[in-house]
Amino acid sequence: MLLRGIISTPLPSSIRLKTPTRPKTVAISAHAPTDTKTTTNYSISDQALESRGFILRRTIDDLNLDHLNTVFVAVGFPKRDPQKIKLALNHTDSLLWIQYKKTQRPVAFARATGDGVFNAIIWDVVVDPSFQGIGLGKAVMERLLDELSSKGICNIALYSEPRVLGFYRPMGFVADPDGIRGMVYSRKQKKRK
Repeated sequence: MLLRGIISTPLPSSIRLKTPTRPKTVAISAHAPTDTKTTTNYSISDQALESRGFILRRTIDDLNLDHLNTVFVAVGFPKRDPQKIKLALNHTDSLLWIQYKKTQRPVAFARATGDGVFNAIIWDVVVDPSFQGIGLGKAVMERLLDELSSKGICNIALYSEPRVLGFYRPMGFVADPDGIRGMVYSRKQKKRK
């Protein structure tokens, strides 16, 4: 069951800088509620985001892929080919990103792919390290989960670094739900002798 809660803590005015690390990832998933007609109270409203200088976006229009790539690298992801990012985004079912009005750059991002009926996987949840700790990651995740749930999608999975599992648990994600373990096929290059 996807758990939801209301957090009434306002965004702090200070912005903290965190040093990114890159440990291995863990697969976790959540089951969305079957009642998709419930109203969601977000921890930060769209109006509160806007009053703090942020714009919530739901399309790739106006998304500068080089700037997004900069955020990916800043959180420890490898630098990606912008053409491959564009291709991935064109095959994405749902996405949300937050733009900082002052710089016109993306500062938070998340996207999901899936079959559009039963299953979805959330990818690339990132927040620029200069903007971490003020609720932007939670803002994109709450809205992405709400969008997927409103489509009736009930099995939502994601990959996460172990150090941020605590971020996802309050949203209803659990590692190895019902004893089910995820597996990933990996084609690693074999070293030649």
